[in-house]
Amino acid sequence: MELSAIRFRVRSSAFFQVRLLAVTCCGAVFLAMSLAAASQQPAPSNFDAAQTSAPAPAAVPDTVPSPPPQASPAQASPLEPFQAGGVTEDELRQLLVGKAIYLRGGYLDNSLSFDEHGRLTTHSPQGSYTLSAIQIDKLRLTKHKVELEGARYGLHFVGQLAYEDPASAVDRVRITPKKKRVKITIDREIVVTPKKKKENAKPANEKADPVAPGASSPAPAPELSEADQLKASISAAPEAERPADATSVTTTISPAHAAKVLKDAIDRIFAQGLDGPMMAAMPDFWKLYYQAAAAKTDYRPKDSAVLRQNAVDKKARLTSTFEPPSNEFAQASSVAGMALYHTVIGVDGKPGEIAVGRPIGFGLDESAVESIRKASFEPAIKEGKPVPVLLDLVVQFRIYSKRTAVLSNTEAAEKQVGTSLPGPYTLQHQAP
Repeated sequence: MELSAIRFRVRSSAFFQVRLLAVTCCGAVFLAMSLAAASQQPAPSNFDAAQTSAPAPAAVPDTVPSPPPQASPAQASPLEPFQAGGVTEDELRQLLVGKAIYLRGGYLDNSLSFDEHGRLTTHSPQGSYTLSAIQIDKLRLTKHKVELEGARYGLHFVGQLAYEDPASAVDRVRITPKKKRVKITIDREIVVTPKKKKENAKPANEKADPVAPGASSPAPAPELSEADQLKASISAAPEAERPADATSVTTTISPAHAAKVLKDAIDRIFAQGLDGPMMAAMPDFWKLYYQAAAAKTDYRPKDSAVLRQNAVDKKARLTSTFEPPSNEFAQASSVAGMALYHTVIGVDGKPGEIAVGRPIGFGLDESAVESIRKASFEPAIKEGKPVPVLLDLVVQFRIYSKRTAVLSNTEAAEKQVGTSLPGPYTLQHQAP
């Protein structure tokens, strides 16, 4: 059978007409077929010959398709934290794990929680910076917070003077029991999916997509706001991984911004050394000590009118007895010894400016200064008038053991019976 050429003719009207002629070799059969199909859109005027082997695609209206339906609130979740510009667990390990760092604020609790801006969300007593050395051993980064574990260390100064290097004779003594850990959590800013802008509505003259008889057009799922995404993310997380203060958590669409907020919080919580903010938060008696250490000189009172004891006719003296208390950390670590403090005694006999001369650490210097401020003094006299003078006070710290407790009880008993034991002996050493 011989097949004649296939010809396509496209007219500007709304109809395509295709005619197909086929003639058999014997000339006995003639078949003619005419097909017509209606079309809603105008077609181009010309086609490439290479495209005639396949039907032309249907025309597509010049509109943007509607976005895919959003997930339900239970299924929605923020973007994963490990994205370009975000912070990684390895980066935090390099910054914190195994480093000798300080906990700003002197918080003494073993369980501390901070919000995403580095503010404490729990309650904790505060103490000396000499009890705030921290060593982080474990770190875990989750979607909602950073979890840290480590141990607390106390600083024990081994008798150096202010003009000597304070870092040359300081022992770091672990004060967290071996079976206990210091646990710290830091909330994170949550990265969420930005809400898409609504597309322009279809023109009024454009027909809507056909809907099958009896079927209702599906309503598009509402897009979740950032607040809803945050709530869904927190509720979907395990209880242990939820932020400590969910009410203060904020959201962002930028992983880089969330990483910056976290690093700023870490800088607010920890200090890599005695930096400017760390020094500024110290009480004045420590500031004066480190100022003298930096100048490699001994302490000098700010008031030039303050005299030394050897320049007056009558020296200032302590008129009350006091014994600064120790603390549980010093007692557990057997930290004892003498410390030196420079005190300005005013014309009224009251202590004024105080500076650490020879520290002991472990929070004992704070105890000594507090006791000095409560003590009573007799002012110095020169030419018959009271004058301000610089008085050096040596404070002794002791270890309170069972032996000292028995000794105290024995001394009380001696006062009652009027007997005296030879030397610092207890009743068990007394001859029968």
